[in-house]
Amino acid sequence: MSHYRPETICVQGGYTPGSGEPRQIPIVQSTTFKYATSEEMGKLFDLEASGYFYSRLQNPTCDAVAAKIAALEGGTAAMLTSSGQAANFFALFNIASCGDHIVSSSSIYGGTFNLISVTMAKMGIEATFVPPDCTEAELEQAFRPNTKAVFGETIANPALTVLDIEKFARAAHGHGVPLIVDNTFATPVGCRPFDWGADIVTHSTTKYMDGHGVAVGGAVVDSGKFDWMAHAEKFPGLCTPDESYHGITYAEKFGQAGAFITKCTAQLMRDFGCTQSPQSAFYLNLGLESLHVRMARHCENGQAVAEFLASHPAVEAVHYCGLPGDPYHALAEKYLPRGSCGVVSFELKGGRPAAEAFMGRLRLAAIETHVADARTCCLNPATSTHRQMSDEQLSAAGIPAGLVRMSCGLESAEDLIDDIRQALEAV
Repeated sequence: MSHYRPETICVQGGYTPGSGEPRQIPIVQSTTFKYATSEEMGKLFDLEASGYFYSRLQNPTCDAVAAKIAALEGGTAAMLTSSGQAANFFALFNIASCGDHIVSSSSIYGGTFNLISVTMAKMGIEATFVPPDCTEAELEQAFRPNTKAVFGETIANPALTVLDIEKFARAAHGHGVPLIVDNTFATPVGCRPFDWGADIVTHSTTKYMDGHGVAVGGAVVDSGKFDWMAHAEKFPGLCTPDESYHGITYAEKFGQAGAFITKCTAQLMRDFGCTQSPQSAFYLNLGLESLHVRMARHCENGQAVAEFLASHPAVEAVHYCGLPGDPYHALAEKYLPRGSCGVVSFELKGGRPAAEAFMGRLRLAAIETHVADARTCCLNPATSTHRQMSDEQLSAAGIPAGLVRMSCGLESAEDLIDDIRQALEAV
């Protein structure tokens, strides 16, 4: 299916019914699967045969939706997780362990920053954060002999910086490690990081892919392009026998196309159990079927709102890469030619008090800890999603204390602008 255009894959990817079978992806709501003999099941446990035995590891509904996302991204394999945070953790922890090191863009979602800088640090994995617009020399200085991965977001949440994927990929590959990119805001409709050198892509499917605030979820996608065996000394988990799984060497048995996701499933999902439910996967698929249509409208509304805010005297600054004056506009034209997203971040004159007063006056946009929904919502990241970060960390991530993040939904752009106008006038 990957040879079709994104619009077709959104609608028909991942699942092809046979004659007399359900046209829509069936919800296989079962924890377990029956077999006639222990020998048949044993082959599944030995990874000698494909099939299903327990839904914590694999489920037909989840696999069909994961296959659609893999096709959209141009990858070779994918898995669903219970959340976007689980996806990021799995992608990193699949190749980094105690004593290892990660290089990450500093301009990333606050929860992911906390995952890497605090939680994974407690597990013995250190990280160096670099600005997304750092020079190549500055990026090089961040690497260590024990670096195992580079991480960034295509469009950062909520700073809306745009990652120079090729620059980060060159640096990662120069040190024999993969580039992992969270593509949540752009979605594969707007950008396919694999086309620019990324190796692993993650998603919070809770956002645009679902698009309706129905189900929390995540996804990990493998490009199948990174040669693990060429750097076997760096990745023993993939390139030496896994004694916890019958001595399998994943990179040898499943090759570049399947090693990463197979290990992620057979080892990490087995042990951590961050499973996507079949029901949630079904909801996700319904969202994916209209993703290409919705993203066009989200981008259209985001552009209109950003242009209005940029011209308003009460607004100090607008961060939206679709604006010609934005520092990331050139990168957006390169990586996001079809538009970026519907999220606009802006600062009001008056700082945090003005931001709080403005949000309290809105009628259409709800204050929510959410983004990338069919309905417009907003929040002040410094007091919510990024509350755990210090002022210094907020500054490094490009998130002023008075920043407002507005996620433009699918409503009329004129109505959204009218609502914003009256709220600004009231403030």
